[in-house]
Amino acid sequence: MTLAFVAGLFAVVGVLLGLAFAGSSRELAEGARVGGVDVGGLTQREAVAKLDRLFAEVADDPVTYVAGEESYAFAANQLGVRPDWTGAVAAAGRAGDGFGPIRGFRRLHTRFFGVEVLPRLAVSSAALDFALDRMSGSVDRVPKNAALVRDGLRIEVVPERVGQRLAREEAAHTLVRGLGSLDRPRGGVALPVVVASPEVTRAALAPAARRARIAVSGPVVLRGASRSFKVPPRRIATLLALPRDGRSRLAIAGPRADAYFRALAERVGKPPRDAGFAVSGESVQIVPSRNGTELDVAKAARALLRAATSRTNRVATLTILRAAPERTTADALAMGIDRRMSAYKTYNSGTSDRITNLRLGVSLLDGTLVAPGGTFSLNETIGERTEERGFRSAPVIIGTEYAEEVGGGTSQVATTVFNAAWEAGLRITERNPHALYISRYQLGRDATVYWPSLDLKFVNDTKRWVLVKGFVEYDGIVVSIYGGEDRRVDSSEGTMEITGPVVVEREKDPTLPRGETVVEEEGTPPSATSVTRTIYDRNGTELRTETWNTSYASYARIVRVGTKAPKPAKPPAEDPKIPSSEAPKTPPGERTGTTPQKP
Repeated sequence: MTLAFVAGLFAVVGVLLGLAFAGSSRELAEGARVGGVDVGGLTQREAVAKLDRLFAEVADDPVTYVAGEESYAFAANQLGVRPDWTGAVAAAGRAGDGFGPIRGFRRLHTRFFGVEVLPRLAVSSAALDFALDRMSGSVDRVPKNAALVRDGLRIEVVPERVGQRLAREEAAHTLVRGLGSLDRPRGGVALPVVVASPEVTRAALAPAARRARIAVSGPVVLRGASRSFKVPPRRIATLLALPRDGRSRLAIAGPRADAYFRALAERVGKPPRDAGFAVSGESVQIVPSRNGTELDVAKAARALLRAATSRTNRVATLTILRAAPERTTADALAMGIDRRMSAYKTYNSGTSDRITNLRLGVSLLDGTLVAPGGTFSLNETIGERTEERGFRSAPVIIGTEYAEEVGGGTSQVATTVFNAAWEAGLRITERNPHALYISRYQLGRDATVYWPSLDLKFVNDTKRWVLVKGFVEYDGIVVSIYGGEDRRVDSSEGTMEITGPVVVEREKDPTLPRGETVVEEEGTPPSATSVTRTIYDRNGTELRTETWNTSYASYARIVRVGTKAPKPAKPPAEDPKIPSSEAPKTPPGERTGTTPQKP
């Protein structure tokens, strides 16, 4: 009974004590601080207004920050730093809030122990990044690795350099928190700068430096199967790839080493020879393949480095490998090329530069192999026609006009290939005729090309490979196609129909009298041609029949029309004047053309 009474008494006293210190819920508890400012006894609105006023007084005041050896000053308004006073005051209010006696106890605790609330800070991300970039640009220093350098035969070690960098995340926190505080610090606020250590130090390169000095201390002998080569120290020095950019190992590498081993490979190796095809008229013979030898460059580089870095055994043995051809004799036989399927010749025409282009073009396509189902493209085979590749400027037909262009005449090569494919019975998938009819070509069977838009293409629709050969003869060019199938092609002679009148172009000529005309070029009328081919296999079975229709534009008749004006007619000649000494005398009393005068 006594214990219950005492407990009840304490409960009543506690409630009375809580009620005594509960105060008004509209006011903040005594001892509450926000951002270091006492706001106890103020309403939340009064506290926010007070804090806003205090921050406005310091928002323009710059705070000095030190990063490395540099100092920077920023104000809160520059970086858009703004404390959330409303949220912080609300948090302080919740610390001293509650129902009845509970609020009293909380406020009693706040009165004796206090409560400190720091506001959340907003900042302009763009402005903050700009400030951090500015400081990083001055503070950050990339560490430099130690490296080996060569001066002639001298090998030196360039020591490393320690770097530093601004710790951006920590620096951003320090920067924003300082500018969001009401208590401006005296002196500069240090921003965190961390040391950036290099990956390779001078000590780590010491072994490589010793090996490099040994490497250039004397010559090395490269021993091959049949001969040896002496590599002097100065050459070794140029082949060494000294450690740099974070590497710590010595090597034989780099552009000079690549060039050296290419030249060495040509001297100690023998390239393989692919199986080829020798043609003579209608027959084909296989030129056998041949194995070759080649230098194992990777092993040669390692052997040279091993010998160069040895003080006693400075001899390196070269490893020679067998080099197999890409196309063996068996491969060539399996391709099935054993007969000539067609041959077609066109004759030289035009300037010497044009003939040069013909010969170059047919030489570039010589030896082209087309797999079964594969496509031959003249543009891909010959390539772009440029002066650097040996082509010259010569006449070409562009549309219906004649012009000069590099590679002029290549269309005759296309015409020759087109007709060779025609006679071989191969499927022609792209052919572009000339815009104008050219009488020296077989009717309806011309072709033109233009890089890279107009092409000539045919498909090898046989079951064996085909070989395209080009020949230069004294009076023209020949294209022959060899393969493994016999096909017979019957071609019609072709028909031509005039489809309109000749276009006439008149040109004024001031050297011809007006009214006179001279035909400079006869021109040709527009026309249409049709030619058919029927293709049979070796047993006489018809494979397909094709009709090719071609239209040609009119080549204008050029007529010069005189515009020269006629010479003016001469006026009639006057009677010649008689000199006074020879004029007849007038009798006395007569005066020609006057009235008689009285004496």
